[in-house]
Amino acid sequence: MSRYITITLVQRGISCRARLLDDEAPRTAGAVWDALPQEGQVYHGKYARNEIYNLVPSFAPAEPGPENTTITPIPRDVCYFSFTATELGAPGYGYRAGEGGDTGEGIVDLAVFYGRNNLLINGDRGWIPGNVFATIEDGFEEFVDACQDLWMNGASGETLRYERA
Repeated sequence: MSRYITITLVQRGISCRARLLDDEAPRTAGAVWDALPQEGQVYHGKYARNEIYNLVPSFAPAEPGPENTTITPIPRDVCYFSFTATELGAPGYGYRAGEGGDTGEGIVDLAVFYGRNNLLINGDRGWIPGNVFATIEDGFEEFVDACQDLWMNGASGETLRYERA
């Protein structure tokens, strides 16, 4: 039986529903499911293009490792990235104190891709493959509109929440 999560832009009050890819990414889907809910400041992708994401402290007892990876996510993909505490700490990333790299612990990036032509490459680190662990099945079009609003009008004060549906 399929498991689902709800992904919400809290301030905008917009949600979509995604099916976990338990067959394709069982370790990642399981780690995320067991750690829900997760919520944090939302950011719009700077390098990847049509992406929104949040950064939360590492939550898996053991990192899932690469599975069902991609460097070219497509619309509806929900991805998991894991970073060490210092990998996102460069000033060029623009995170404030306590975000992105100076937290003293590992960081998980939970990302939603809402448009085409994404490429997961970073000028400082090179290719950044992500684990595709879910796919959005319901509420996508309205969620895309909210992502575009986030891009054009800013992310300040907005959070992205992942929870069991």
